[in-house]
Amino acid sequence: MDDLDDLLPEEEDTPGALTGPGATAISTVVAGEVQRTTPDATLYEVAALLTAEGIGALVVDDGGDGEDEAIAVVTERDIIRALAELSDPGDTKVHSVASTDLVWCDAESTVAEVAEMMSERFLRHVLVEDDGELIGIVSARDLLGVYAAAEDLAD
Repeated sequence: MDDLDDLLPEEEDTPGALTGPGATAISTVVAGEVQRTTPDATLYEVAALLTAEGIGALVVDDGGDGEDEAIAVVTERDIIRALAELSDPGDTKVHSVASTDLVWCDAESTVAEVAEMMSERFLRHVLVEDDGELIGIVSARDLLGVYAAAEDLAD
């Protein structure tokens, strides 16, 4: 997030219109390149990449056809779950722990809409698409940052 003032939409006079940080388009929250891994990466490799990038989730891409296509998502929680089951992180592959039940939102969805989706489905990460192309992953932490930034600006 470059400039917090740019994230906050101007107040609208439309009755019932969503205003404030909740009205912010989710596309303004996602930034940077989508970090990816392969289904055959080990949990050690995934943990190292998550740590190096300071993120909580990676898109799993089979890379087989040369196209960038999300086939799953692997998160910090997936790694913890595997460790709790005493899986060997050097032998356990991403494809055995990643979620293939992908949840998407459109780039023009609002922060409030995505927050509601996350809350209803007990999610921490949602894939963001624009015209059918993956442009990012938004996390609950990202959304919390938008609301916290708006609160800071209001003070």
